[in-house]
Amino acid sequence: MSDIRILLLEDDNTMASEIKLFLNNQGYECDIVTDGLGFFKADLGSYNLFLLDINVPEYNGMQVCRKLRETDKQTPVLMLTAYGAVSDKVEALEFGADDYLVKPFHFDELNARIRALLRRGAGLDKGDLIYKIADLVVNATQMTVYRDGKNIALTPKEYKLLEVLAESNGRIVSKQVIASRVWDSNFETGTNTIEVYINFLRAKIDKDFHPKLIHTRPGYGYFLKHID
Repeated sequence: MSDIRILLLEDDNTMASEIKLFLNNQGYECDIVTDGLGFFKADLGSYNLFLLDINVPEYNGMQVCRKLRETDKQTPVLMLTAYGAVSDKVEALEFGADDYLVKPFHFDELNARIRALLRRGAGLDKGDLIYKIADLVVNATQMTVYRDGKNIALTPKEYKLLEVLAESNGRIVSKQVIASRVWDSNFETGTNTIEVYINFLRAKIDKDFHPKLIHTRPGYGYFLKHID
């Protein structure tokens, strides 16, 4: 689980709860505030990313973003809104937002946007995006891998595969998801490429270490987890 903290500004209780649950399942910590005044009462310096809905009480998301940027130029801001007009997107970006996601959205896209923003240097002084599984440490900001304190050299594809498994927080990742995240759209699903790369990873991550962390669930996919 990473040490990344996210502050969500959202006044729809159902939507806020669903987003928080999803982010928690991805390994993030997520706190919720329901209006602009509540946002500025939070300890803003402790967060690595802000998710701002535009249509909220008191200060709206646009106003919050503009006011935030007066004192914080670095922490990434991702706007969440039902408004899809180009003018709204332009306004949000001009007010200092880093990205913009229109409702309804798929949670996988939300996660991808968050991870992209964090990679650009989100809160570098607040800590890198790090996944820890037993004695395995995957630093997604620096793109480095250590096991038992030893640096593990991976190829770009091997690293991406490991990162996809690490960010899933112990859940099974299907071959279809792995193919879409690690390989391009020309990936041939009938090949054994994924199995080959899983074996490459096992040789580097698991072979000389205990416990074994890379597991297969036949017919479902793969997962990265410390199993007692």
